[in-house]
Amino acid sequence: MKHSDFNLGTEFWSADRQWRCTDVGTRVIVAIRIDAAEIGSNEPSLRRALNREQAESEGWFNGLPYAVAEVVFDEDDFEGCSLEPMAVT
Repeated sequence: MKHSDFNLGTEFWSADRQWRCTDVGTRVIVAIRIDAAEIGSNEPSLRRALNREQAESEGWFNGLPYAVAEVVFDEDDFEGCSLEPMAVT
């Protein structure tokens, strides 16, 4: 993908993970992972992994601000991104 392919809300794939663009900078984009969510806690019994449907229903992908970590993709990462799922070898 090219920088110009990313807009707020664009959903894309990088390797085997799905992401949603949350910010577009001059040379980078910022995104949250939306195919799953790892929920951490100081209390071990509250730590859990959620699939997309579970995380969406609990509001983990609602923002601003987002309850899940945002990740920065720079211009070197764009070529590894796709609008369709990619086969991982």
